[in-house]
Amino acid sequence: MTDTPSKLLSGASSALPTRRQALKTLAAGAGAAVTMPLWSRYAGAQSAEPIRIGFGKHATGIGAAYGRWYERTSVAALAKINAEGGINGRPVELVTEDDGTDPKRAAEVLEKFASQSKCDIAFGTLFSHVVIGAAPRAAELKLPYFVVSEGHHVASGMLNRWTLQPGITDVKSQVTAMAPFLTNTLGKKVTMIYPDYGFGYDHRDNLTPAITAAGGEVVAQIAIPPTETSFTKYFPKIPRDTEVIYHVMVGPAVLTFVKEMGEFFGPSRPEIFGFIDSLEAVDMTSPGLEFLEGTYFWEGMPRYLQADAPDYVKAYRDAVGIDENGASTSDGADVSTAAHMFGCWETLHIIKAGMEAADYKSTDDRQALIEAVEAMTDMPAGPDHPQGAKRFNGKTHQVFGPQYISKVTDGKLVVAETVGYEDTLYPDEVDYTTMSF
Repeated sequence: MTDTPSKLLSGASSALPTRRQALKTLAAGAGAAVTMPLWSRYAGAQSAEPIRIGFGKHATGIGAAYGRWYERTSVAALAKINAEGGINGRPVELVTEDDGTDPKRAAEVLEKFASQSKCDIAFGTLFSHVVIGAAPRAAELKLPYFVVSEGHHVASGMLNRWTLQPGITDVKSQVTAMAPFLTNTLGKKVTMIYPDYGFGYDHRDNLTPAITAAGGEVVAQIAIPPTETSFTKYFPKIPRDTEVIYHVMVGPAVLTFVKEMGEFFGPSRPEIFGFIDSLEAVDMTSPGLEFLEGTYFWEGMPRYLQADAPDYVKAYRDAVGIDENGASTSDGADVSTAAHMFGCWETLHIIKAGMEAADYKSTDDRQALIEAVEAMTDMPAGPDHPQGAKRFNGKTHQVFGPQYISKVTDGKLVVAETVGYEDTLYPDEVDYTTMSF
């Protein structure tokens, strides 16, 4: 690992600065700038114009809870970046538009970012179907599109060179990391319950081979529409020989889903392993969730402050405004989407590192920005990457990072096992760097 925000590979585009120049730029931005008065940090910039980042917010629709916390995290990250001197000496501002968690509307938002708001890049989208629907428009507009989505659609080669996912891991890497724990610790026969759309299909298509490779068997796959409001009719479909229920649900009815699962099984439940998506933004102490005691969850980043958390994790949580339980410091009932929203913080720091490495000045440098990010590899844990050490694959436009397996203990999520990024890697399925812009 290095002690820099990114490591540039040899053989990068000749249009980019040398590695030494890039690192000197990044070091200056992270160090000297913070000692300057705020007004003077931008005085030497070639342009007084702010860098505008278009944020596609899921303000309405089934992604609203994520949208709210994605925005809070992004605002906190930009406050830090601006306090450190901005990007290339220029302040950075967020231009927010509601995409309604809707693919068609998201494409229209990208058009607005490019043509009306004069944004330098677009950023932030989470839900898979929204990313898939909007990404083609980003390519048509030649607008860098940094998504914080988890879906395998980027690394699979489904999208285009203008779309990158450098700040959050994808489902395929996550289930690759989780499968050995399921089969070695919980049971060999797995029934999976997943949402009936793109994100759920990533789980369906990637968990089965991962479980098989780990010596287990997926005995049933149950798809549920993400807009469903009651789930009792689905539980009888679970085969009697199921040893582990693997669940990942999304949308406003996730609490109902988990409660009804508990009512159905009672005390004689199988082992249960869930992705925290099923309870993101939901209080673990909510009535009806007592049956989850002793079950396990995947987390992208722990919701609860762990006893051994490093100082940079505490600083990140303080900046975003979440308490030791992962709820808002101003409202304990407002539970965060901690397992995903860190990706916004990290992606914005990657954008900063990429723009500084590319000496970004204007929208004419968008291609150079993409090439600079493609040249990144190792990203050490620290203030810019509080989730942990990770590696970016420029060919697939996908980052690989640590995964956390947490156990519900006394009503809280306590990390039981951490899987390093080295155990989440899989063979490349695409090389975006060979594609034209």
